[in-house]
Amino acid sequence: QVQLVESGGGSVQAGGSLRLSCAVSADGYSIYWMGWFRQPPGKEREGVAAINSMGVITYADSVNGRFTISRDSAKNTLYLQMNSLKPEDTAMYYCAAEWGTMSSVRALKYYEYRYWGQGTQVTVSS
Repeated sequence: QVQLVESGGGSVQAGGSLRLSCAVSADGYSIYWMGWFRQPPGKEREGVAAINSMGVITYADSVNGRFTISRDSAKNTLYLQMNSLKPEDTAMYYCAAEWGTMSSVRALKYYEYRYWGQGTQVTVSS
């Protein structure tokens, strides 16, 4: 059983920053991959960033250099620091977790993940 709870969303002006958190509870096993995904209104869910238990990180091109993913195993929490936010970053943001190993490319595919949080809204105004 895995439970994920996101927090930290909100409204910000372009150029601003937000930090999302995802509290993780999982029975028994260490989660191998954790990721952040987002879904703008009327669009498909897309991968933003992912990190595995070995510290391997991958980012979508659209956020590389602006967003930073990290995980604190002691606190069982996943973070996404978002800087230089743009209006096109507006979306519902979700964290996700998966046990299995996969490539960094697959780690940004939403269909590779079985466990999801409920989402937190991020709105960036121009």
